Amino acid sequence: MAEQHQFERGTDGPKVIVVGVDGSDSSWRAASYAAGLARRQRALLAVVYVQPVLAAGAAFGAPVAETTDEIAEALIKEIRDATERLKGIFEVRWEFHTFRGDAYNGLVKAADELKADAVVVGASEQAGHRIIGSVAIRLVKAGRWPVTVVP
Repeated sequence: MAEQHQFERGTDGPKVIVVGVDGSDSSWRAASYAAGLARRQRALLAVVYVQPVLAAGAAFGAPVAETTDEIAEALIKEIRDATERLKGIFEVRWEFHTFRGDAYNGLVKAADELKADAVVVGASEQAGHRIIGSVAIRLVKAGRWPVTVVP
């Protein structure tokens, strides 16, 4: 009887690195850092944008889904432009994924579905997160993947 292969994280360096991007400066720094890791490890870089399900504007009839779709398209364009500029200098295999929900649960779902070996996020730029707890802190506390928080 053939032995079933079990997925093992981090045994030989990361093969899939998930990075959360939302257009903030810290998320772009995280993406740059993760791209460098992916290049050196010859890993797949999974760039993830989590589209909020409900924003404050939704209560007033703002077209939230259209707005977040536009953000996702703008992020993809920026990433494509950056990879085009670096073509021939740095080669990184990457994919772009969108998930819906809050940032924490969206990144957890992405990391699980994509079988992430590592997760990279930018440090929160919101003051309230120092008290309540940022997405990065919650990911670290989950203890399911190595998490790198880029300032």
